[in-house]
Amino acid sequence: MEIILKEDIIGLGFKNEIVNVKSGYGRNYLIPQGKGVIASPSAKKILAENLKQQAHKLAAQKAAAEEKAAQLAGVALEIAAKVSVTGQLYGSVGAAQVAEELAKLGKDVDRKIITMKDAKKVGDYVALVHFHKDVTVEIPVKVVAENAAELKAAEEEEKALQAAPVEEAAAEAEAVEAETAEEAPAAE
Repeated sequence: MEIILKEDIIGLGFKNEIVNVKSGYGRNYLIPQGKGVIASPSAKKILAENLKQQAHKLAAQKAAAEEKAAQLAGVALEIAAKVSVTGQLYGSVGAAQVAEELAKLGKDVDRKIITMKDAKKVGDYVALVHFHKDVTVEIPVKVVAENAAELKAAEEEEKALQAAPVEEAAAEAEAVEAETAEEAPAAE
């Protein structure tokens, strides 16, 4: 089923775009919600006429989107999250947290235009900000442990505990060797 979208829908298309969707999705969601209309020949003619008349307006919207994108150029985020000893996050980091961090930097970006695979482990990720259908910005996101110092201390303690029994065993082996070396000359 061909639908003319009346607003931007992330993952489907942008306003005034003709998209193919399943019939049920179009009939039961897009059309009743006012997010799209059936792409009949007359609707396509009206769309073409409207696009001609709005060409300069669309160019201005694209220029505004490019200006917003330029403000985000070079921005890299570092998000601290609670992490287990294995590096697994308690919860996840997603678009909402990226929007919050951008707001802290003074960049007002709606979380609905941000797409990011949910981060469930410590590491580097990429968030995409869709300002316009032709303007998308990639923001590198680094997820770090909130309690990194505590985790390092715990790892060092664990290594020390593992190394201690090895050192004790080595000391005992040396003591046994020394005893046998002392007993051997006495036996002669």
